[in-house]
Amino acid sequence: MTRHEQTTPDARSHAVVIGAGLGGLAAAMRLGAQGWRVTVVDRLDVPGGRASSISSGGHRFDLGPTIVTAPSVFQRLWAACGLRFEDDVDLRPLDPFYRIAWPDGSHLDCTGDEERMAEEVARLSPSDVAGWRRFLRDSEARYRVGYEGMLTKPMHRLRATAEVLPTFARLRADESIHTLASKRVKDARLRMALSFHPLFIGGDPTKVTSMYALVSHLEAKEGVHYCMGGVGAMAWAMAGVVARQGGSVRLGAQVDSIVLDGGRAAGVRLTDGASIHADAVVSNADPGHLYDTLLRDAPRKRWTKRRLKRSKWSMGLFVWHFGTEGTRDLWPEVGHHTILSGPRYTGLLRDVFREGRLAEDMSLYVHRPSVTDPTSAPKGGDTFYALSPVPHLGHRDPVRWAEEAERYRRRVQDVLEERLLPGLGARVTQSMCLTPEDFRARYLSPHGSGFSIEPRILQSAWFRPHNLSEEVPGLYLVGAGTHPGAGLPGVVASAEVVAALVPPANAVEAPAFREAAE
Repeated sequence: MTRHEQTTPDARSHAVVIGAGLGGLAAAMRLGAQGWRVTVVDRLDVPGGRASSISSGGHRFDLGPTIVTAPSVFQRLWAACGLRFEDDVDLRPLDPFYRIAWPDGSHLDCTGDEERMAEEVARLSPSDVAGWRRFLRDSEARYRVGYEGMLTKPMHRLRATAEVLPTFARLRADESIHTLASKRVKDARLRMALSFHPLFIGGDPTKVTSMYALVSHLEAKEGVHYCMGGVGAMAWAMAGVVARQGGSVRLGAQVDSIVLDGGRAAGVRLTDGASIHADAVVSNADPGHLYDTLLRDAPRKRWTKRRLKRSKWSMGLFVWHFGTEGTRDLWPEVGHHTILSGPRYTGLLRDVFREGRLAEDMSLYVHRPSVTDPTSAPKGGDTFYALSPVPHLGHRDPVRWAEEAERYRRRVQDVLEERLLPGLGARVTQSMCLTPEDFRARYLSPHGSGFSIEPRILQSAWFRPHNLSEEVPGLYLVGAGTHPGAGLPGVVASAEVVAALVPPANAVEAPAFREAAE
Protein backbone atom coordinates (compact mmCIF):
# COMPACT_ATOMS: atom_id res chain seq x y z
CA MET A 1 0.00 0.00 0.00
CA THR A 2 1.48 3.36 -1.01
CA ARG A 3 0.48 6.86 -0.14
CA HIS A 4 -2.66 7.98 -2.02
CA GLU A 5 -3.68 4.42 -2.98
CA GLN A 6 -7.15 3.00 -2.33
CA THR A 7 -8.45 -0.56 -2.56
CA THR A 8 -12.24 -0.14 -2.33
CA PRO A 9 -14.04 -2.05 -5.15
CA ASP A 10 -15.27 0.33 -7.83
CA ALA A 11 -17.39 -0.53 -10.88
CA ARG A 12 -16.54 2.61 -12.85
CA SER A 13 -14.63 2.44 -16.13
CA HIS A 14 -10.95 2.11 -15.31
CA ALA A 15 -8.06 4.13 -16.72
CA VAL A 16 -4.40 3.43 -16.03
CA VAL A 17 -1.98 6.35 -16.19
CA ILE A 18 1.68 5.48 -16.75
CA GLY A 19 3.78 8.01 -14.86
CA ALA A 20 3.00 10.41 -12.01
CA GLY A 21 4.57 13.45 -13.61
CA LEU A 22 2.43 16.58 -13.66
CA GLY A 23 0.96 15.62 -17.03
CA GLY A 24 -0.04 12.18 -15.76
CA LEU A 25 -1.47 13.52 -12.51
CA ALA A 26 -3.40 16.22 -14.37
CA ALA A 27 -4.85 13.57 -16.69
CA ALA A 28 -5.81 11.44 -13.69
CA MET A 29 -7.57 14.42 -12.08
CA ARG A 30 -9.51 15.26 -15.22
CA LEU A 31 -10.55 11.68 -15.91
CA GLY A 32 -11.53 11.23 -12.27
CA ALA A 33 -13.72 14.33 -12.56
CA GLN A 34 -15.35 12.78 -15.65
CA GLY A 35 -16.34 9.63 -13.77
CA TRP A 36 -13.39 7.34 -14.43
CA ARG A 37 -11.71 5.25 -11.77
CA VAL A 38 -8.03 5.98 -12.21
CA THR A 39 -4.84 4.18 -11.21
CA VAL A 40 -1.57 6.06 -11.63
CA VAL A 41 1.58 3.93 -11.69
CA ASP A 42 5.08 5.37 -11.26
CA ARG A 43 8.47 3.78 -10.71
CA LEU A 44 9.69 6.54 -8.38
CA ASP A 45 8.92 6.70 -4.66
CA VAL A 46 7.39 10.19 -4.92
CA PRO A 47 4.95 11.78 -7.36
CA GLY A 48 5.97 14.57 -9.72
CA GLY A 49 8.43 12.93 -12.11
CA ARG A 50 10.89 15.62 -13.09
CA ALA A 51 9.06 17.92 -10.67
CA SER A 52 9.94 15.82 -7.62
CA SER A 53 12.44 16.76 -4.93
CA ILE A 54 15.10 15.20 -2.72
CA SER A 55 15.93 16.30 0.83
CA SER A 56 19.38 16.08 2.39
CA GLY A 57 20.93 17.75 5.41
CA GLY A 58 17.89 19.96 5.93
CA HIS A 59 17.90 21.17 2.31
CA ARG A 60 15.08 20.44 -0.12
CA PHE A 61 16.41 20.18 -3.65
CA ASP A 62 13.78 20.71 -6.37
CA LEU A 63 14.94 18.46 -9.19
CA GLY A 64 13.03 19.98 -12.06
CA PRO A 65 10.87 23.00 -12.89
CA THR A 66 11.03 25.98 -10.55
CA ILE A 67 9.00 28.58 -12.44
CA VAL A 68 5.19 28.58 -12.66
CA THR A 69 4.23 30.90 -15.51
CA ALA A 70 0.54 30.17 -16.13
CA PRO A 71 -1.49 29.81 -12.93
CA SER A 72 -4.68 29.87 -15.01
CA VAL A 73 -3.86 26.42 -16.43
CA PHE A 74 -3.79 24.98 -12.91
CA GLN A 75 -6.85 26.95 -11.83
CA ARG A 76 -8.80 25.42 -14.76
CA LEU A 77 -7.58 21.97 -13.77
CA TRP A 78 -8.75 22.29 -10.18
CA ALA A 79 -12.03 23.92 -11.28
CA ALA A 80 -12.72 20.93 -13.56
CA CYS A 81 -12.59 18.83 -10.39
CA GLY A 82 -14.96 21.15 -8.52
CA LEU A 83 -12.13 22.53 -6.38
CA ARG A 84 -10.13 25.72 -5.85
CA PHE A 85 -6.47 25.60 -6.75
CA GLU A 86 -5.62 28.19 -4.09
CA ASP A 87 -6.99 25.92 -1.35
CA ASP A 88 -4.33 23.29 -2.10
CA VAL A 89 -1.34 25.18 -3.52
CA ASP A 90 0.42 28.35 -2.38
CA LEU A 91 1.94 30.30 -5.28
CA ARG A 92 4.03 33.40 -4.64
CA PRO A 93 4.57 35.96 -7.41
CA LEU A 94 8.20 36.92 -8.02
CA ASP A 95 9.36 40.46 -8.76
CA PRO A 96 11.63 40.63 -10.61
CA PHE A 97 10.93 37.39 -12.44
CA TYR A 98 14.67 36.82 -12.83
CA ARG A 99 17.88 38.71 -13.43
CA ILE A 100 19.91 38.11 -16.59
CA ALA A 101 23.60 38.95 -16.08
CA TRP A 102 26.36 39.16 -18.69
CA PRO A 103 30.14 38.76 -18.38
CA ASP A 104 30.70 42.51 -18.83
CA GLY A 105 28.94 43.15 -15.51
CA SER A 106 25.68 44.45 -17.00
CA HIS A 107 22.31 42.96 -16.09
CA LEU A 108 18.61 43.11 -16.90
CA ASP A 109 15.91 42.65 -14.25
CA CYS A 110 12.86 41.18 -15.99
CA THR A 111 9.38 42.11 -14.73
CA GLY A 112 5.82 42.22 -16.01
CA ASP A 113 5.63 46.02 -15.79
CA GLU A 114 6.16 47.41 -19.30
CA GLU A 115 7.38 50.83 -18.20
CA ARG A 116 9.85 49.41 -15.68
CA MET A 117 11.08 47.05 -18.38
CA ALA A 118 11.43 49.95 -20.82
CA GLU A 119 13.71 51.64 -18.29
CA GLU A 120 15.75 48.43 -17.96
CA VAL A 121 16.10 48.15 -21.74
CA ALA A 122 17.03 51.83 -22.04
CA ARG A 123 19.73 51.38 -19.42
CA LEU A 124 21.36 48.74 -21.66
CA SER A 125 20.64 50.17 -25.10
CA PRO A 126 18.51 53.32 -25.45
CA SER A 127 18.30 52.99 -29.23
CA ASP A 128 16.62 49.58 -28.89
CA VAL A 129 13.59 50.62 -26.81
CA ALA A 130 11.36 51.09 -29.86
CA GLY A 131 12.42 47.73 -31.30
CA TRP A 132 11.83 46.07 -27.94
CA ARG A 133 8.28 47.47 -27.83
CA ARG A 134 7.70 46.11 -31.31
CA PHE A 135 8.89 42.70 -30.09
CA LEU A 136 6.24 42.89 -27.36
CA ARG A 137 3.59 43.33 -30.06
CA ASP A 138 5.12 40.37 -31.94
CA SER A 139 4.89 38.36 -28.72
CA GLU A 140 1.24 39.21 -28.11
CA ALA A 141 0.25 38.30 -31.69
CA ARG A 142 1.92 34.92 -31.32
CA TYR A 143 0.33 34.43 -27.92
CA ARG A 144 -3.14 34.90 -29.42
CA VAL A 145 -2.48 32.28 -32.09
CA GLY A 146 -0.12 29.79 -30.48
CA TYR A 147 -1.25 29.88 -26.86
CA GLU A 148 -4.89 30.92 -26.78
CA GLY A 149 -5.65 29.26 -30.10
CA MET A 150 -3.66 26.01 -29.90
CA LEU A 151 -2.68 25.15 -26.32
CA THR A 152 -5.68 22.94 -25.54
CA LYS A 153 -6.78 22.19 -29.10
CA PRO A 154 -6.28 18.57 -30.27
CA MET A 155 -3.75 18.37 -33.09
CA HIS A 156 -3.98 14.71 -34.09
CA ARG A 157 -5.70 15.59 -37.36
CA LEU A 158 -3.56 17.24 -40.02
CA ARG A 159 -6.44 19.56 -40.87
CA ALA A 160 -6.14 21.26 -37.47
CA THR A 161 -2.53 22.20 -38.22
CA ALA A 162 -3.31 23.11 -41.84
CA GLU A 163 -5.94 25.59 -40.66
CA VAL A 164 -3.34 27.70 -38.85
CA LEU A 165 -0.68 27.58 -41.57
CA PRO A 166 -1.78 30.85 -43.26
CA THR A 167 -1.52 32.65 -39.92
CA PHE A 168 1.81 30.98 -39.23
CA ALA A 169 3.04 32.18 -42.62
CA ARG A 170 1.90 35.75 -41.87
CA LEU A 171 3.72 35.65 -38.52
CA ARG A 172 6.85 34.15 -40.13
CA ALA A 173 6.76 31.04 -37.97
CA ASP A 174 9.40 29.63 -40.30
CA GLU A 175 11.91 32.05 -38.77
CA SER A 176 13.61 31.29 -35.48
CA ILE A 177 12.93 33.29 -32.36
CA HIS A 178 16.55 34.45 -32.43
CA THR A 179 16.05 35.76 -35.98
CA LEU A 180 12.96 37.66 -34.87
CA ALA A 181 14.78 39.17 -31.88
CA SER A 182 17.70 40.14 -34.12
CA LYS A 183 15.33 42.00 -36.44
CA ARG A 184 13.94 44.02 -33.57
CA VAL A 185 17.00 44.92 -31.47
CA LYS A 186 20.68 45.42 -32.26
CA ASP A 187 22.28 44.91 -28.85
CA ALA A 188 23.57 41.33 -28.55
CA ARG A 189 22.56 41.17 -24.90
CA LEU A 190 18.97 42.08 -25.68
CA ARG A 191 18.87 39.59 -28.54
CA MET A 192 19.77 36.92 -26.02
CA ALA A 193 17.24 38.20 -23.45
CA LEU A 194 14.40 38.16 -25.98
CA SER A 195 15.19 34.75 -27.44
CA PHE A 196 16.42 32.46 -24.66
CA HIS A 197 13.01 31.25 -23.42
CA PRO A 198 12.90 28.10 -25.60
CA LEU A 199 15.82 26.79 -23.53
CA PHE A 200 13.32 26.39 -20.68
CA ILE A 201 11.58 23.72 -22.78
CA GLY A 202 14.61 22.20 -24.49
CA GLY A 203 14.76 24.14 -27.74
CA ASP A 204 17.63 25.80 -29.59
CA PRO A 205 16.65 29.50 -29.96
CA THR A 206 18.43 29.66 -33.31
CA LYS A 207 16.27 26.82 -34.65
CA VAL A 208 12.88 26.78 -32.92
CA THR A 209 10.03 28.78 -34.40
CA SER A 210 9.49 32.42 -33.58
CA MET A 211 6.07 31.42 -32.23
CA TYR A 212 7.83 30.86 -28.90
CA ALA A 213 8.16 34.62 -28.58
CA LEU A 214 4.69 34.25 -27.04
CA VAL A 215 6.34 33.44 -23.70
CA SER A 216 7.25 37.08 -23.14
CA HIS A 217 3.59 38.06 -23.31
CA LEU A 218 2.54 35.08 -21.19
CA GLU A 219 4.96 36.10 -18.45
CA ALA A 220 3.78 39.72 -18.53
CA LYS A 221 0.12 38.67 -18.50
CA GLU A 222 0.17 36.00 -15.77
CA GLY A 223 3.44 36.64 -13.97
CA VAL A 224 6.20 34.30 -12.83
CA HIS A 225 5.53 32.42 -9.61
CA TYR A 226 7.14 30.04 -7.17
CA CYS A 227 5.24 27.19 -5.54
CA MET A 228 5.86 27.14 -1.80
CA GLY A 229 7.28 23.76 -0.88
CA GLY A 230 8.55 23.44 -4.46
CA VAL A 231 6.67 22.15 -7.49
CA GLY A 232 6.89 18.75 -5.80
CA ALA A 233 4.40 20.05 -3.24
CA MET A 234 2.02 20.73 -6.13
CA ALA A 235 2.50 17.14 -7.31
CA TRP A 236 1.54 15.82 -3.86
CA ALA A 237 -1.54 18.08 -3.92
CA MET A 238 -2.52 16.65 -7.31
CA ALA A 239 -2.07 13.11 -6.04
CA GLY A 240 -4.29 14.04 -3.10
CA VAL A 241 -7.07 15.15 -5.46
CA VAL A 242 -6.82 11.82 -7.32
CA ALA A 243 -7.24 9.98 -4.00
CA ARG A 244 -10.22 12.12 -3.01
CA GLN A 245 -11.84 11.18 -6.31
CA GLY A 246 -11.47 7.49 -5.44
CA GLY A 247 -8.40 6.88 -7.58
CA SER A 248 -5.00 5.65 -6.51
CA VAL A 249 -1.33 6.50 -7.06
CA ARG A 250 0.93 3.44 -6.92
CA LEU A 251 4.51 4.45 -6.31
CA GLY A 252 7.55 2.22 -6.67
CA ALA A 253 5.84 0.22 -9.44
CA GLN A 254 7.32 0.21 -12.93
CA VAL A 255 5.42 -0.53 -16.12
CA ASP A 256 7.18 -3.05 -18.35
CA SER A 257 4.78 -3.02 -21.29
CA ILE A 258 1.31 -2.10 -22.47
CA VAL A 259 -1.05 -5.05 -22.76
CA LEU A 260 -2.94 -5.28 -26.03
CA ASP A 261 -6.22 -7.11 -26.57
CA GLY A 262 -7.46 -7.30 -30.13
CA GLY A 263 -4.94 -4.62 -31.05
CA ARG A 264 -6.32 -2.22 -28.43
CA ALA A 265 -4.64 -0.97 -25.26
CA ALA A 266 -6.23 -3.01 -22.46
CA GLY A 267 -3.93 -2.42 -19.51
CA VAL A 268 -0.32 -2.59 -18.42
CA ARG A 269 2.09 -5.25 -17.22
CA LEU A 270 4.49 -4.34 -14.43
CA THR A 271 8.10 -5.41 -14.14
CA ASP A 272 7.15 -7.72 -11.24
CA GLY A 273 4.85 -9.64 -13.61
CA ALA A 274 1.55 -8.27 -12.31
CA SER A 275 -1.00 -6.94 -14.77
CA ILE A 276 -3.56 -4.16 -14.38
CA HIS A 277 -6.67 -4.21 -16.58
CA ALA A 278 -7.87 -0.89 -18.01
CA ASP A 279 -10.46 0.39 -20.42
CA ALA A 280 -8.08 3.18 -21.41
CA VAL A 281 -4.33 3.74 -20.99
CA VAL A 282 -2.79 7.20 -20.66
CA SER A 283 0.98 7.42 -21.03
CA ASN A 284 2.96 10.16 -19.33
CA ALA A 285 6.16 8.34 -20.32
CA ASP A 286 8.43 9.94 -22.87
CA PRO A 287 7.05 9.00 -26.32
CA GLY A 288 10.45 7.59 -27.22
CA HIS A 289 10.29 5.18 -24.28
CA LEU A 290 6.62 4.48 -24.90
CA TYR A 291 6.96 3.48 -28.53
CA ASP A 292 10.41 1.92 -28.39
CA THR A 293 10.02 -0.02 -25.12
CA LEU A 294 6.50 -0.21 -23.72
CA LEU A 295 5.11 -1.06 -27.18
CA ARG A 296 8.19 -2.95 -28.33
CA ASP A 297 6.20 -5.98 -29.52
CA ALA A 298 3.45 -4.05 -31.30
CA PRO A 299 3.63 -3.17 -35.00
CA ARG A 300 4.16 0.56 -35.51
CA LYS A 301 3.44 2.59 -38.60
CA ARG A 302 4.71 6.05 -37.70
CA TRP A 303 6.84 6.03 -34.56
CA THR A 304 9.23 3.31 -35.61
CA LYS A 305 12.77 2.90 -34.30
CA ARG A 306 14.03 4.60 -37.44
CA ARG A 307 11.67 7.57 -37.04
CA LEU A 308 12.58 8.01 -33.39
CA LYS A 309 16.28 7.76 -34.18
CA ARG A 310 16.18 10.57 -36.71
CA SER A 311 14.06 12.85 -34.51
CA LYS A 312 15.74 15.90 -32.99
CA TRP A 313 15.90 15.67 -29.22
CA SER A 314 16.16 18.44 -26.65
CA MET A 315 19.48 19.13 -24.98
CA GLY A 316 20.74 17.44 -21.85
CA LEU A 317 21.10 19.13 -18.49
CA PHE A 318 23.89 19.26 -15.96
CA VAL A 319 22.44 20.33 -12.62
CA TRP A 320 24.51 20.97 -9.52
CA HIS A 321 22.34 20.98 -6.39
CA PHE A 322 24.11 22.38 -3.36
CA GLY A 323 23.39 23.68 0.11
CA THR A 324 25.31 26.35 1.99
CA GLU A 325 25.54 27.50 5.60
CA GLY A 326 25.70 31.03 6.97
CA THR A 327 24.87 32.61 3.62
CA ARG A 328 21.31 33.92 3.98
CA ASP A 329 22.59 37.50 4.27
CA LEU A 330 25.89 36.99 2.45
CA TRP A 331 24.79 37.61 -1.15
CA PRO A 332 21.98 40.20 -0.89
CA GLU A 333 21.95 40.98 -4.63
CA VAL A 334 21.31 37.36 -5.60
CA GLY A 335 17.57 36.81 -5.94
CA HIS A 336 15.39 33.79 -6.56
CA HIS A 337 16.32 33.31 -10.23
CA THR A 338 19.51 34.43 -11.97
CA ILE A 339 20.57 33.65 -15.52
CA LEU A 340 24.32 33.97 -16.03
CA SER A 341 24.82 34.34 -19.76
CA GLY A 342 28.18 33.03 -20.91
CA PRO A 343 30.68 34.82 -23.18
CA ARG A 344 29.15 33.14 -26.23
CA TYR A 345 25.48 32.72 -27.07
CA THR A 346 24.93 31.30 -30.56
CA GLY A 347 28.33 29.56 -30.48
CA LEU A 348 27.46 27.75 -27.27
CA LEU A 349 24.06 26.78 -28.67
CA ARG A 350 25.80 25.29 -31.69
CA ASP A 351 28.12 23.26 -29.44
CA VAL A 352 25.25 21.96 -27.31
CA PHE A 353 22.62 21.20 -29.94
CA ARG A 354 24.51 20.45 -33.15
CA GLU A 355 28.12 19.59 -32.41
CA GLY A 356 27.43 17.63 -29.23
CA ARG A 357 30.51 19.23 -27.69
CA LEU A 358 30.95 19.95 -23.99
CA ALA A 359 32.34 23.47 -24.09
CA GLU A 360 34.60 25.00 -21.47
CA ASP A 361 32.43 28.12 -21.28
CA MET A 362 28.82 27.90 -20.12
CA SER A 363 25.61 29.71 -19.36
CA LEU A 364 23.95 28.95 -16.03
CA TYR A 365 20.45 29.17 -14.64
CA VAL A 366 20.75 29.64 -10.88
CA HIS A 367 17.86 28.89 -8.54
CA ARG A 368 17.90 30.16 -4.93
CA PRO A 369 14.48 29.21 -3.51
CA SER A 370 15.45 29.94 0.09
CA VAL A 371 15.08 33.69 -0.46
CA THR A 372 11.34 33.08 -1.03
CA ASP A 373 10.75 29.83 0.86
CA PRO A 374 12.83 29.52 4.05
CA THR A 375 11.64 25.92 4.52
CA SER A 376 13.91 24.86 1.64
CA ALA A 377 17.08 25.28 3.76
CA PRO A 378 18.24 25.18 7.39
CA LYS A 379 18.14 28.44 9.32
CA GLY A 380 20.77 30.87 8.05
CA GLY A 381 21.62 28.71 5.05
CA ASP A 382 20.59 28.54 1.42
CA THR A 383 19.55 25.93 -1.09
CA PHE A 384 20.70 26.35 -4.70
CA TYR A 385 20.80 24.68 -8.02
CA ALA A 386 22.90 25.70 -10.99
CA LEU A 387 21.76 24.31 -14.32
CA SER A 388 23.90 24.21 -17.45
CA PRO A 389 22.57 23.14 -20.88
CA VAL A 390 24.81 20.35 -22.23
CA PRO A 391 24.65 17.90 -25.15
CA HIS A 392 22.31 14.93 -24.87
CA LEU A 393 23.74 11.41 -25.09
CA GLY A 394 22.62 10.70 -28.64
CA HIS A 395 25.46 12.52 -30.38
CA ARG A 396 28.18 10.61 -32.22
CA ASP A 397 30.72 10.99 -29.41
CA PRO A 398 28.66 11.42 -26.22
CA VAL A 399 30.14 13.02 -23.13
CA ARG A 400 31.54 10.45 -20.71
CA TRP A 401 29.95 11.82 -17.58
CA ALA A 402 31.50 9.25 -15.26
CA GLU A 403 34.82 10.92 -16.10
CA GLU A 404 33.65 14.50 -16.66
CA ALA A 405 31.03 15.19 -13.99
CA GLU A 406 33.29 16.32 -11.14
CA ARG A 407 35.57 18.34 -13.43
CA TYR A 408 32.55 20.10 -14.89
CA ARG A 409 31.05 20.69 -11.44
CA ARG A 410 34.26 22.41 -10.38
CA ARG A 411 34.08 24.58 -13.47
CA VAL A 412 30.47 25.51 -12.59
CA GLN A 413 31.63 26.39 -9.08
CA ASP A 414 34.43 28.53 -10.49
CA VAL A 415 31.97 30.49 -12.65
CA LEU A 416 29.63 31.00 -9.70
CA GLU A 417 32.45 32.20 -7.48
CA GLU A 418 33.78 34.56 -10.14
CA ARG A 419 30.47 36.09 -11.16
CA LEU A 420 27.80 35.59 -8.51
CA LEU A 421 28.69 33.89 -5.22
CA PRO A 422 32.17 34.90 -4.02
CA GLY A 423 33.58 32.58 -1.39
CA LEU A 424 31.11 29.84 -2.29
CA GLY A 425 33.50 26.90 -1.96
CA ALA A 426 34.02 27.42 1.79
CA ARG A 427 30.26 27.55 2.42
CA VAL A 428 29.06 24.39 0.63
CA THR A 429 27.73 21.70 3.00
CA GLN A 430 25.64 19.56 0.63
CA SER A 431 26.36 18.67 -2.99
CA MET A 432 24.65 16.51 -5.59
CA CYS A 433 24.90 16.49 -9.39
CA LEU A 434 22.51 15.24 -12.05
CA THR A 435 23.82 14.59 -15.56
CA PRO A 436 22.09 13.34 -18.72
CA GLU A 437 23.03 9.85 -17.54
CA ASP A 438 20.87 10.40 -14.46
CA PHE A 439 17.99 11.72 -16.56
CA ARG A 440 18.15 8.57 -18.66
CA ALA A 441 18.25 6.30 -15.60
CA ARG A 442 15.77 8.13 -13.34
CA TYR A 443 13.20 9.28 -15.91
CA LEU A 444 13.83 6.79 -18.75
CA SER A 445 14.46 9.77 -20.99
CA PRO A 446 15.83 8.85 -24.45
CA HIS A 447 19.42 10.08 -24.79
CA GLY A 448 19.10 11.61 -21.33
CA SER A 449 17.40 14.61 -22.93
CA GLY A 450 15.89 17.09 -20.52
CA PHE A 451 12.63 17.85 -22.35
CA SER A 452 11.90 14.99 -24.79
CA ILE A 453 11.59 15.84 -28.51
CA GLU A 454 12.90 19.30 -29.40
CA PRO A 455 10.09 21.80 -30.21
CA ARG A 456 11.10 22.66 -33.77
CA ILE A 457 8.33 23.69 -36.14
CA LEU A 458 8.30 20.29 -37.91
CA GLN A 459 8.21 18.55 -34.54
CA SER A 460 5.25 20.55 -33.22
CA ALA A 461 1.44 20.24 -33.38
CA TRP A 462 0.48 17.45 -35.83
CA PHE A 463 4.16 16.58 -36.40
CA ARG A 464 4.61 15.71 -32.72
CA PRO A 465 3.50 12.36 -31.22
CA HIS A 466 -0.26 12.71 -30.97
CA ASN A 467 -2.30 12.88 -27.77
CA LEU A 468 -4.51 10.21 -29.36
CA SER A 469 -2.02 7.51 -30.27
CA GLU A 470 -1.54 6.89 -33.98
CA GLU A 471 -0.43 3.32 -33.26
CA VAL A 472 -2.84 1.77 -30.74
CA PRO A 473 -6.55 2.46 -30.07
CA GLY A 474 -7.34 3.17 -26.46
CA LEU A 475 -3.91 4.74 -25.83
CA TYR A 476 -3.49 8.45 -25.06
CA LEU A 477 -0.39 10.59 -24.52
CA VAL A 478 0.29 13.44 -22.13
CA GLY A 479 3.49 15.20 -21.10
CA ALA A 480 6.43 17.03 -22.62
CA GLY A 481 6.84 14.84 -25.71
CA THR A 482 3.33 15.28 -27.07
CA HIS A 483 1.18 18.30 -27.97
CA PRO A 484 1.44 21.10 -26.91
CA GLY A 485 4.94 20.43 -25.56
CA ALA A 486 7.26 20.81 -22.59
CA GLY A 487 7.02 23.27 -19.70
CA LEU A 488 4.45 23.27 -16.91
CA PRO A 489 1.67 24.95 -18.95
CA GLY A 490 2.24 22.53 -21.81
CA VAL A 491 2.30 19.27 -19.87
CA VAL A 492 -0.77 20.22 -17.79
CA ALA A 493 -2.63 21.45 -20.87
CA SER A 494 -1.91 18.14 -22.62
CA ALA A 495 -4.18 16.51 -20.03
CA GLU A 496 -6.94 18.94 -20.98
CA VAL A 497 -6.54 17.82 -24.59
CA VAL A 498 -6.69 14.14 -23.62
CA ALA A 499 -9.75 14.66 -21.42
CA ALA A 500 -11.61 15.92 -24.49
CA LEU A 501 -10.57 12.84 -26.49
CA VAL A 502 -11.24 10.04 -24.02
CA PRO A 503 -14.79 8.60 -24.26
CA PRO A 504 -17.19 9.12 -21.35
CA ALA A 505 -16.80 6.70 -18.46
CA ASN A 506 -18.80 3.45 -18.82
CA ALA A 507 -19.19 4.11 -22.55
CA VAL A 508 -16.00 2.27 -23.51
CA GLU A 509 -16.29 -0.92 -25.50
CA ALA A 510 -12.96 -2.55 -24.76
CA PRO A 511 -12.31 -6.23 -25.47
CA ALA A 512 -12.34 -8.48 -22.43
CA PHE A 513 -9.02 -8.62 -20.63
CA ARG A 514 -7.58 -12.10 -20.98
CA GLU A 515 -5.30 -12.22 -17.96
CA ALA A 516 -4.55 -15.93 -18.21
CA ALA A 517 -3.48 -15.64 -21.83
CA GLU A 518 -1.31 -12.64 -21.11
